[in-house]
Amino acid sequence: MIDTFLHKWLRVPYPLHVQTRRPSVRPRATVVFIHGIGNSGVAWHEIVSALPDDIYYVTIDLLGFGDSPRPSWAMYDAKTQARSVMMTILKLRLTGRVIIVGHSLGSLVAVEIAKRYPLLVSSLILCSPPFYQPDSKNLLPSPDKLVKAVFKMAKKHPKQFVALSVVAKKYGLVHKAFNLSTDNVDTYMNALEATIFNQRSFDDAIRLKLPITLLHGTFDPVIMPRNLKKLASANTYVKLVQVFAGHDIRGRFVPAVIQAIDQHITKR
Repeated sequence: MIDTFLHKWLRVPYPLHVQTRRPSVRPRATVVFIHGIGNSGVAWHEIVSALPDDIYYVTIDLLGFGDSPRPSWAMYDAKTQARSVMMTILKLRLTGRVIIVGHSLGSLVAVEIAKRYPLLVSSLILCSPPFYQPDSKNLLPSPDKLVKAVFKMAKKHPKQFVALSVVAKKYGLVHKAFNLSTDNVDTYMNALEATIFNQRSFDDAIRLKLPITLLHGTFDPVIMPRNLKKLASANTYVKLVQVFAGHDIRGRFVPAVIQAIDQHITKR
């Protein structure tokens, strides 16, 4: 009752579950990691394990995922997620501007944070960002429309989608941190609807004036390369990097992210 009143009616953002490593010496940089849909902060384990000891890192479980709160009434859009991430960062009393690394859904949340709280963010590393543009009136099927159609079909048949995800995880087709079940499928679909289907992230990213690295896999079926190229062409702050990988942060994606972080720290 108190929780609902505080967070639903008074709109106080939820603090989120985090894992952190604070160096014993003054940190050279602070890096905040935001996972993709269906994952949690655990998805960044390979990355954070390889970071130098003088880096202060924070991995966050987004609202509705991992060990963070999962209110049934919440709007799981980028704005709501960004406000909760900001509340969490304030609670941690982080000082100075941070580098934000986002994956998939987390990339869209990272853009929203940079837009709303520009004094907080020094740069962005966006991995597999699903930047989709509004549906055009063109009758021919665009790649954006095809991907959205698949997502909408999954929303209509959640039980079958959960069953497919179990098979995909069993055979290593998705990251081992991916967790989708009948208990959280509604949250998953709500986040999909609010953040990915109804996004303004592409237009927001064009207007950002801070260093941004876009990392995308050669074999990623989710992202739209033409949208990433268009963004890099429209915003001179954007650097586009292609990785011989798929959508998830594993395999060759891991050293590519670590290298991008090192470059962003060096340029600070």
